[in-house]
Amino acid sequence: MSNINRDENSFRKAALEYHQSEPKGKIEVVPSKPHSSQRDLSLAYSPGVAVPCLEIEKNPTTAYDYTGKGNLVAVISNGTAVLGLGDIGAEASKPVMEGKGLLFKIFADINVFDIEINEKDPDKFIEIVKGIAPTFGGINLEDIKAPEAFYIEQRLKEELDIPLMHDDQHGTAIISAAALINALEIAGKKIEEVKMVVNGAGAAAIACTKLYIALGLKKENILMCDSKGVINERREGLTPEKLEFIAKTDRNTLTEAMEGADVFVGLSKGNVVTPEMLLSMAENPIVFGLANPDPEITYELATATRKDVIMATGRSDYPNQVNNVLGFPYIFRGALDVQASGINEEMKLAAVRALAAIAKEPVPESVILAYNLKNLQFGRDYFIPKPFDNRLITRVSIAVAKAAMESGIAGRPIDDFEAYEQHLLDRMGREEKLLRMMQNRAKSNPKRVTLGNAEEYNVLKAAQILVEEGIAKPILLGEKKYIKEQMEKFGITIDVPIIDPADDDQEENRRKYRETLWKLRQRKGMNEYKAKRYVRQRDYFGPLMLHHGDTDALIVGFSKNYSSVLRPVLKIIGKEKGVEKIASMMMILSDKKPMFFTDTTINQDPTAEELANIAKMAERTVKTFAIEPRLAMLSFENFAGYSRTSKKVAEAVRILHNKYPNMVVDGEIQPDFALDSEHLSDYPFSKLGTEPANVFVFPNLASANLSYKILRGMKVAQMVGPILMGLDKPVHVLQMRSSVDEIVNLATIAVLDAQRREEK
Repeated sequence: MSNINRDENSFRKAALEYHQSEPKGKIEVVPSKPHSSQRDLSLAYSPGVAVPCLEIEKNPTTAYDYTGKGNLVAVISNGTAVLGLGDIGAEASKPVMEGKGLLFKIFADINVFDIEINEKDPDKFIEIVKGIAPTFGGINLEDIKAPEAFYIEQRLKEELDIPLMHDDQHGTAIISAAALINALEIAGKKIEEVKMVVNGAGAAAIACTKLYIALGLKKENILMCDSKGVINERREGLTPEKLEFIAKTDRNTLTEAMEGADVFVGLSKGNVVTPEMLLSMAENPIVFGLANPDPEITYELATATRKDVIMATGRSDYPNQVNNVLGFPYIFRGALDVQASGINEEMKLAAVRALAAIAKEPVPESVILAYNLKNLQFGRDYFIPKPFDNRLITRVSIAVAKAAMESGIAGRPIDDFEAYEQHLLDRMGREEKLLRMMQNRAKSNPKRVTLGNAEEYNVLKAAQILVEEGIAKPILLGEKKYIKEQMEKFGITIDVPIIDPADDDQEENRRKYRETLWKLRQRKGMNEYKAKRYVRQRDYFGPLMLHHGDTDALIVGFSKNYSSVLRPVLKIIGKEKGVEKIASMMMILSDKKPMFFTDTTINQDPTAEELANIAKMAERTVKTFAIEPRLAMLSFENFAGYSRTSKKVAEAVRILHNKYPNMVVDGEIQPDFALDSEHLSDYPFSKLGTEPANVFVFPNLASANLSYKILRGMKVAQMVGPILMGLDKPVHVLQMRSSVDEIVNLATIAVLDAQRREEK
């Protein structure tokens, strides 16, 4: 057995195991209302449910208010053209339809029922869909063969008043049209002048070509081919859809059609385009090989044949994937949210233009990380957005919603698009909401943040994001020559100060900083010679910049261990008034709610008094994020106090209760109990009540550090920090080899820290 066969068999086995695992299927129904009490059930069903029923009877549009209709889409197929598998039947199409439902949910938070209809007669199929339509806010037709697909969609669009789209046709059309706009820009060509060959004349090809024409492509510049060659005046027995694209030409074969063409769009089958055909095309040829899994010409062969080719495929393992998931979730999201009576051409074109615009903008670091890339910018290798770009849900959905309103088919127009954008972002998860809130606050008054280790790619990329997003005003600290080389290497062009402690232009600062350092440390073993030598080192230069007000905040670390980087900081930056020992805290952002762990990096075995101080600093810090802190003082016992650790924690709680009677804190308690309302109800005397804690004060460094490192390693939550607490100025120390997102997030914290101190 060859390696290829083994790989295929392994993949086949993995696919079956994935779909067979419990729970069966890829989507499920989850209750969205309280249902734990008899009263809840009486409201959810009989007798309470009769009340909204009668309201809907009086006014059917209130179904959008009292039911989930407004966020429910039907994914419907008869299984006659499933992926590349053909007519495999309605039941066999169910895994695909479930998969489509999963994509709707994860990309746009749209609920889906997949419906497989065992009916091939178009008119009967139409009647069935019309009969179930009142259940849904929208309908996504899927995997229905041509030419029936044209007839079915047209009839249903005319006879239903909800958003409806055959995604196989229009999804590919919308994404490829956005790609075409950008590819033409890269090629330096105008759409009204280019000559195009479309290979394939099925539902997707027809829809794509019509949309390109709506964008300005001239019909007389199109040669459409099917399995028998060019659709020209000499062809007979053509379907009504093909008749629309008859060309006046003496060309008959695909080979002939390709000569001098500017654009090739393939929606046919793999490996039908030869290198000779590609060589016969015009300069900077645009090739969309969209057949799956094998493109009409492979990416490797195309790029080896012509260096000037601008190529997209339907595959995720090559650049520029024309992927329908870039469109349908957000098109339906926008259409549902304005209760559109359909999906018209204006809405499709709005989606096209929004997608094209996104690809020209700086790419979020989260996208680059998701695809394990070093850099991504508009050009031949990137002219279509990536599916995991979080901008899609706002940009495309809003564009579609506005187009529905402007074209007069919105049943419930949106008044406040800023609020709507926030609503869309909130669907992405609560952790994103908190980060957005923090970044918005930072943008309102961005501060100078000095970034150490600025020669590193992650630090440079973070600086670029901070500038582009307006979160901070970065200052790069490091070897100037090398920093500039790295910026050029990675295509990072930002106009920010670069500070090299050893540079001649820093002589005056070195003198000033040397005097300060010697004054601070002359009675602690430092002589003037050492001070002169240390100020040439970034580990000392950065904190001295902060001490003198030459920066507003400092981010250090990345390439050294935590304690070695923190040591010079503590020699220069003092503690806040009333603070005996500094501490650190990690922000843990899951899909449920933000949590905070302390102390994760500094105090190995704090005393009861020190634990109480750490807890108070944590409470104050969490409040700066507009979160009401609820502190659990952790141990491995619940209010028992038998062990030395629990006794220490109990004493810390006693101190806090006496000094800060209004502080919501209690313990000693186990973390799983502190997170569970039912468990907390067993301790009615606790200040936590029955609402779970969100700040967790660990009894020692080992337990705190290991706990958050496990979560970080499992990648079940996003980590922000460590956030240093107790210093007199904003300094934060990165973990070694922090990701770009972690640096951006910690810099955001540093800006907020600087803002807080300025307000004080």
